[in-house]
Amino acid sequence: MKMYADQFDHMAASMPGMGRDPASIRQRIEIMERVLEGLFTLPGTKQRVGLDAILGLVPIVGDIASAAMGAWIVWEARNLGLSKFQLARMTANVGFDTVIGIIPFVGDALDLFFRSNSRNLRIIRRHLDRHHPATAIIDA
Repeated sequence: MKMYADQFDHMAASMPGMGRDPASIRQRIEIMERVLEGLFTLPGTKQRVGLDAILGLVPIVGDIASAAMGAWIVWEARNLGLSKFQLARMTANVGFDTVIGIIPFVGDALDLFFRSNSRNLRIIRRHLDRHHPATAIIDA
C-alpha cells in the first residue's frame, strides 16, 4: 500500500509528537536528548547518565551508534531551518564527542562531562524560541 504525504500528515496529526510542525520536532528532539544524556542518575551522585555514555562503553560500535543518534538530532534541526553555521556547530559537537569517545577510558570519562546532545538542544531551543515562539515550553 502506497502512502502519500497528505495521508502521512493526517495520520501523524492524530499522534502527538509525530507531525512535521516545529512543536512536534521540538518534542522529539527533547525526548531523544533526555534518552541520550539523562536517562537515570548514578547512585550516590547527582550525575545524570544516558544511553550515550552507556553505548560509549562498547568500543567503536557504541560510539558510532551514539553518533548516529546525535546526527539524527542535527538532521531534525536542518528540517527546522537552522542556519548553516548552527548546523556546522552542532555537527562539530557530535564529531568531537565521537572522535574523543573512540579513545578508551578518556572517551568514557568525557561522555560524563561533554554532552554534545545537550549543547545541540540548547542551540535548537534558541532557534525555536526566536523563530517559533509558540513551541516554547514553560517549565514549572
